[in-house]
Amino acid sequence: MTNLFKVFVPDESLGSSLEGILRSGQLTSGNYLRTFEKYVQDYIGNPYFLLTGSNTYASLIALALCDLKNEDEIIASPMACLASNQPVLNFGAKIIWADIDPLTGTLNPEDVKRKITAKTKAILHYHWGGYPGFIDEINAIGNEHGIYVIDDAIESFGAIYKDKKIGNLGTPITTFSFQTVRLPNSIDGGGLSFKDEAMYQRALLMRDFGITRSGFRDSFNELSITSDITEIGYNAIMNEMSAYIGTKVMEKTPELIQSQRENALIWDKVMEARGISETLIRKETLPNYWIYSFLTNRQHEDMLFFREKGFYASKVHVRNDHYSCFGKFDASLLGVTEFAKTQLSIPSGWWIKTDELKNAKF
Repeated sequence: MTNLFKVFVPDESLGSSLEGILRSGQLTSGNYLRTFEKYVQDYIGNPYFLLTGSNTYASLIALALCDLKNEDEIIASPMACLASNQPVLNFGAKIIWADIDPLTGTLNPEDVKRKITAKTKAILHYHWGGYPGFIDEINAIGNEHGIYVIDDAIESFGAIYKDKKIGNLGTPITTFSFQTVRLPNSIDGGGLSFKDEAMYQRALLMRDFGITRSGFRDSFNELSITSDITEIGYNAIMNEMSAYIGTKVMEKTPELIQSQRENALIWDKVMEARGISETLIRKETLPNYWIYSFLTNRQHEDMLFFREKGFYASKVHVRNDHYSCFGKFDASLLGVTEFAKTQLSIPSGWWIKTDELKNAKF
């Protein structure tokens, strides 16, 4: 069975380099952190990017930058990875579920507008499975109402919208995950990119307990009583071992994503032959195809069909408003209901050889 997800490990031996890091005495804030960050900055085309120790840290910093407080509201999609919505609860804020476009799996801008109140602090814009949503429209709503927009690219690294990569689209904040089954993978890790330098500088402080390192110690290398901490902060810097692995994987990531796109073209032909014409892609987008998602009125039957053919098919995520921690289930979200019963995903990953997929019998 071809897995829906797989961890990429570079071909070369990593052992001696990892041992060297362990014995160096510098396990954080070293050269590999800076190298990995520079790779990503150059790839997405945005210098205002930083790494974190996990995607959860990236989300917590993003929400803290929005000055989120108890009883504030965040508009979000329930049709998302749990890791996207769960961090909001750490701030005592309330998630207001907005409906989605059932043809794309991402936020419906018109319903987002309807859900805005005086308590709305931010819009959390999750992009289903690596397929960019209505980015310009959601950003315009944020600008109009003076509220933050966070592009949740937990599954969307390398995805393109109007010829630019996500993380460089004018959205105030974008969050990434570099967890094991993502590209690039750093075992565990995350990242944030920003529209402007001011927010980037605040995030650098939050990533390191709010500390300004340049004045944190005096001339005797003692903690300086004149150094102030003005931001909340986390122990959120990626360790050097993860940064090293992320650097090695990042070297291969562009070609791995390209192979996923080539596999998706073959899946397009399979879908056409099976009479399935509804896919999530829009003309101004180029997904990274972390998964290949499509819409079908035979969801269960098609899931069994592709599994029988040796490709693990799955619905991937459960709508988050099923979970009691978020409050009551919202039956009025008709787009979410439609998408949940029609979407299905199959593997399009780099581990599938294009020729093998071409020769598969469907």
